[in-house]
Amino acid sequence: MTRQCYRFIVSGHVQGVFFRQSSAGQARQLGIDGWVRNLADGRVEGVACGSADALRHYRAWLAQGPEAARVDDLRWSVCDEVPAQGFTVRR
Repeated sequence: MTRQCYRFIVSGHVQGVFFRQSSAGQARQLGIDGWVRNLADGRVEGVACGSADALRHYRAWLAQGPEAARVDDLRWSVCDEVPAQGFTVRR
């Protein structure tokens, strides 16, 4: 299996709505490694590494977010960072 890694930035109403925790749960269910954190400007940033199929599902989930969120924009770009195994929520 070839692993791919992407950096994502999600804009909209994505802080204070359990976005980080929900996205980490989704990533773990899909077998994706990486991390997610809030940015000072109200966006959420992260890195996701996994199979193409898992990443396709994860990207689709990020574009919607959890129920209380409102996603206005999702930036998704290839990155070189290879995170440790597992998926973490950063402060």
